[in-house]
Amino acid sequence: MKRLALYLLLIISLPSMAQTEREHNFDVAKNMNVFNTIYKNLDLMYVDTLNANEVIGNGINAMLRSLDPYTEYYPEDKVKTLKSMITGRYAGIGSIIRYNHHNKQVIIEEPYANMPAAEAGLKKGDIILAIDDSSMMNKSTSYVSQHLMGDAGSTFLLKIKRPSTGKVMKIKITRKAIQLPAVPYYGMQAGNIGYINLSSFTEDCSKNVRRAFIDLKKQGAKGLILDLRGNGGGSVSEAANVINMFVPKGLSLVKTVGKLKRANSEYKTTVEPIDTIMPMVVLVDGGTASSSEITSGSLQDLDRAIILGTRTYGKGLVQLTMDLPYNGSMKLTTGKYYIPSGRCIQAINYKHARGGYTEHVPDSLTKEFHTANGRIVRDGGGIMPDVEVKPDTMSNIAVYLSNSDGYGVAVDSTESMLEYEINYIAKHPTLQDPAGFQISDEDFEDFKKCVIKNGFTYDRESEKYLKNLVKLAKFEGYYEDTKADFDNLEKKLSHNLSRDLDHNKKELKEIISKDIVTAYHFQSGAIQNTLLRDKQMKEALRLLNNPAEYRKILQPKK
Repeated sequence: MKRLALYLLLIISLPSMAQTEREHNFDVAKNMNVFNTIYKNLDLMYVDTLNANEVIGNGINAMLRSLDPYTEYYPEDKVKTLKSMITGRYAGIGSIIRYNHHNKQVIIEEPYANMPAAEAGLKKGDIILAIDDSSMMNKSTSYVSQHLMGDAGSTFLLKIKRPSTGKVMKIKITRKAIQLPAVPYYGMQAGNIGYINLSSFTEDCSKNVRRAFIDLKKQGAKGLILDLRGNGGGSVSEAANVINMFVPKGLSLVKTVGKLKRANSEYKTTVEPIDTIMPMVVLVDGGTASSSEITSGSLQDLDRAIILGTRTYGKGLVQLTMDLPYNGSMKLTTGKYYIPSGRCIQAINYKHARGGYTEHVPDSLTKEFHTANGRIVRDGGGIMPDVEVKPDTMSNIAVYLSNSDGYGVAVDSTESMLEYEINYIAKHPTLQDPAGFQISDEDFEDFKKCVIKNGFTYDRESEKYLKNLVKLAKFEGYYEDTKADFDNLEKKLSHNLSRDLDHNKKELKEIISKDIVTAYHFQSGAIQNTLLRDKQMKEALRLLNNPAEYRKILQPKK
């Protein structure tokens, strides 16, 4: 009887399903016809001549934006951008550039090691004046970037101005294929603990991690810290390869599930691991996303590592690339991925049916899953660390000094943190110890004088709150009775730049020191310089040197 009832229900549901499909197909055909008719009428009758690439391109991009941030259209002239994003390779000079709001010019921020910019002697702060015969004056960062990139092996003439000397120089540079370093630094830390910084999951990054780990083992590493902070992800297969180094062969790591069954896939460990015993800590933060979350989440689900830091981004969606007519491409969200415990860590629901709004998954609606040892983990909202350690927050004045160009709101300022660093670098040809370097107290006094002399100012949060409180007190009728108290508080909160700089001296010295080290020793030096002061790193080292506590964290709570 049960089988008959199910059969009857199936027969009843079939006409309804067919009707729904017919209605869907009709809606698709109707709206495509409407879209084509609208554009034909615009092209025929609109007062101005339309640029088809721009108008229809805007329509396509608006349609895709209503779905999710990861489904994107790349016309022919943007396909190289997509390929460089996937592979981590592009042809250019190999340098971070940025816009300097003070002089309204694009400057060299950070050349990469062993790349054309560094080999040509370009330095932090160099102002880009022209590329070949094209002036770069008052151009945007993206405009300058497009002109710096080109075919590998092609040459161009770069005209720059060096602020520390005022000298204008013309430099011939040959572009080359740039492979951004997936492992910018690895090395031994205190207590024979190995450290690997993995910055992205680009092609063949797992080979770099493998080489680094084997080298650390040869050096006597008894524990490993894998740093995935700020790693926005990339290739899922590379993530599976990295995980496979530390867990046995034959395990299911990731399943991708979408509308089309033929597009679904499963990633398993396929080779024998290098080491399944060595204690591991994986560092994560809010910038840890996608394949980084697959890696950290899988190692957590399999109880192979302690995850330490702050909650990860929460990207549980999978994208594929598709070729389009006329040499275009599309990056398309095709499904969600599920890690070994069966959970998906996607943090945001994209509600297409209701105008395309987004909705964060509240903690109360997340579901429980279990690790291999029986520990409770949850879906939605990213990977929650086993040990939460929040980094130090940045002070208000440090944000203004180091963010963008460090000029604060002083329009007529001619000096800043950037200018100080440029002058320091010009006066010091070499820097020997990236890990231990820090500017001296005397150097800081020079920096302080420089900032004060040039009239640096910034918006103090305490002053904003006081002004709002005064307005509220006046509105509610309390101000006159408390005016003396407000005046006294205003005096205590009065602007004193020298005091503010001294109060945040330790933090500012660390920021300046890292920036200066980067100019000499690139990304590798910057990482080494910050590790000694890194709260999360210190806690990871402490755990790896306390085996009993380490093992206890990986066991379910009784």
